[in-house]
Amino acid sequence: MIMKTITVLSLLLLASTLSSSLARGSYQTLLPSDFNHRSNVSCTRHLLEEIESRSSTSSVDLAQGYMSNSDLERAVKEFGQRCSNISRIYSIGKSVNGVPLWVIEISDKPGEEETEPAFKYIGNVHGDEPVGRELIMFLANWLCDNHLKDPLATLIVENVHLHLLPSMNPDGFTLRKRGNANNIDLNRDFPDQFIFVNNDEDSRQPETKAIMNWSRDIRFTASATLHGGALVANYPWDGTDDKRTFYYGCPDDEAFRFMASIYSHSHYNMSSSKEFVDGITNGAAWYPLYGGMQDWNYIHAGCFELTLEISDNKWPVAAELPIIWKYNKMSMLNLVASLVKTGVHGRIYSSGDGRPLPALITVGGINYTVRAGRTFAGYHRLLAPRDKYEVVATMPGYKSRNTTIWLDEGAMTLDFVLDPEVSMKGSILQNVYDCNCDSKSKLEFVEFLWGSHLEVFFVFFVILGFLCLLFQKRKKVKYSTTKQRTVVV
Repeated sequence: MIMKTITVLSLLLLASTLSSSLARGSYQTLLPSDFNHRSNVSCTRHLLEEIESRSSTSSVDLAQGYMSNSDLERAVKEFGQRCSNISRIYSIGKSVNGVPLWVIEISDKPGEEETEPAFKYIGNVHGDEPVGRELIMFLANWLCDNHLKDPLATLIVENVHLHLLPSMNPDGFTLRKRGNANNIDLNRDFPDQFIFVNNDEDSRQPETKAIMNWSRDIRFTASATLHGGALVANYPWDGTDDKRTFYYGCPDDEAFRFMASIYSHSHYNMSSSKEFVDGITNGAAWYPLYGGMQDWNYIHAGCFELTLEISDNKWPVAAELPIIWKYNKMSMLNLVASLVKTGVHGRIYSSGDGRPLPALITVGGINYTVRAGRTFAGYHRLLAPRDKYEVVATMPGYKSRNTTIWLDEGAMTLDFVLDPEVSMKGSILQNVYDCNCDSKSKLEFVEFLWGSHLEVFFVFFVILGFLCLLFQKRKKVKYSTTKQRTVVV
């Protein structure tokens, strides 16, 4: 009897130790009444069953039935050959042990720069959470097989640049452990807003630096990482300024909750979770972490990223993978499709010569800025549906322009035409993105304006002012009843 008591106490002690060290081991969730007040209650997972299960299967190779790194590389390259008309295969770098980090891009114009939004899925961030790498390949193959038959697949292929990184941590997968080959948790390795020691980018792991460079090279609108060990859609912030556990929302908290709900409600049973209200959670309300990927993406890359826990079991037997794919399929598709089915999208032009302007887009009441692309000046601003938003476009050397929009369940196209700033003497101010003309050319231009051509210049601006008045009268737009609306301001 004494021995049984000691055994039980030992198991309880072991469970307590594991709960503090395993990812997402201790859950902080929100009751419906608490959710709006941003408070939380804790719910600790019971790990004894998991310990007993692992002890009984410890002799079984958990990776049996999963693709090895060599298998995955072969599958990626074979996919590129089979679906070459809608895909591009490339590597963003290598792991500590030199394994290439292969990416599949899926689009009707892969590799080309367009105004379309870009989305990325990343799997296997933690080496012992391999389900994501399998599901990403399921997703790629489904899109290849159905992009000419299924409307949702067609929408994604024709309107989004989808980038898929099946494994961020191939070394950890081989070693059957959470960290990479240097035993570093890659989801604690990014520069953090609260822990400044992490700001030294040169000290980052090669896998982390590869993600950071990739995110700067491609302007992703949104992304998601696939994890295991729970069933919930997690959104920023992941950390808090005082290290306490409580709801700590980012400026776009409303939009992130909307995105997380799209995934949760499209899932087979995520939204019916008894641990997380609606199957979603703010990261800091669950438990604070620092150096996480999703916070870095939002702050530094202009990318709205979710952390998706897609299976309660971190490493389920391979026979369960088709079922897990079935449960997550519509969630993965709908989250990507939401980039074009919701939010505000458009381009920004100069009224002077019609050229694209890489201006800044802000929304009233939300302390966050989205920059339009340099080549085509396209922007994509994710927003939750609600009554109205005030959207502002600003650009050095140009007058800012704002308008109020009503955003329902559909997306809106909102283009801006910005007027150049004019100085007190009447000359057009050159903005910082103009060509770098030499001083002699500038002087000749000024002499031209203020010399014998002053009268012509004055008449020109009178005509320009008259045209501006006509343009202002057309500013008020009657919205159509269709889901996709286009407005020019």
